[in-house]
Amino acid sequence: MAGSSAYEFARAAYRHGLVSRRQLAAGAWGNVRFRLRGSTDAGTDMLRDRMASLIEGVRVKDLQRLGPDMLAGVLPRIYPQMLEVAYAHQDAGRPVYIVTAASHELAELVAHVLTFDGGIGARSEIHDGVYTGRPDGPFTYREGKALALRDLARATGVDLAASYAYSDSESDLPMLRAVGHPVAVNPDRELARVAREEDWDVLRFERLGRRLRIAGTLAAATAIGGIGSVLLTRGPAPRRVFPPRPRPVVVRRSR
Repeated sequence: MAGSSAYEFARAAYRHGLVSRRQLAAGAWGNVRFRLRGSTDAGTDMLRDRMASLIEGVRVKDLQRLGPDMLAGVLPRIYPQMLEVAYAHQDAGRPVYIVTAASHELAELVAHVLTFDGGIGARSEIHDGVYTGRPDGPFTYREGKALALRDLARATGVDLAASYAYSDSESDLPMLRAVGHPVAVNPDRELARVAREEDWDVLRFERLGRRLRIAGTLAAATAIGGIGSVLLTRGPAPRRVFPPRPRPVVVRRSR
């Protein structure tokens, strides 16, 4: 997608009064510093705790009611060409999962609407139907995404070496390297460099218009990465993995 799912989640939470303007601004600045300084164990833990604390005391039902508002922001940003690729994988017998640093509830909601097989996101502890503000499981960002994938693979019996992962961000390099077939999609500069050096496939889609480009720039400054996709394979991969290429899509080897 163009932009960040976490940004749309935060915007919807603010509009519904679940977080204050001060909380939203503090979280945005923390995320900007995190992106500029890079990922460290301490920095990742601090960001995870900040995100969990934003929903402390919020009812699960109230968060779920953000769904229509979040989807209104997320769905127009999804590249239709990427959906064609994902559905082609599904038709070939490979389950498709969304993997995101946004909330697990958002990941499952978007996956359900797109008819994917599941979503993996950041989980928060729940007690009596209310979020406690404490994380519940690995933070699905950088190395945490790869860890979540390995946990899913063990639980479902899929073969990561025969699976595919798609992302546009260098922050997803651990996830991309956890599978046998990494693909860079509209990659940022660092991911494009790695794709060239490691001879990964690259997908480039036409942008979704000026308005979405501007919104995507704002999202990059206020949230921690977009949605990645993983296609998990239980058996050997077929020789052809992509559907016939629509005109706006360019599929090429990175070198």
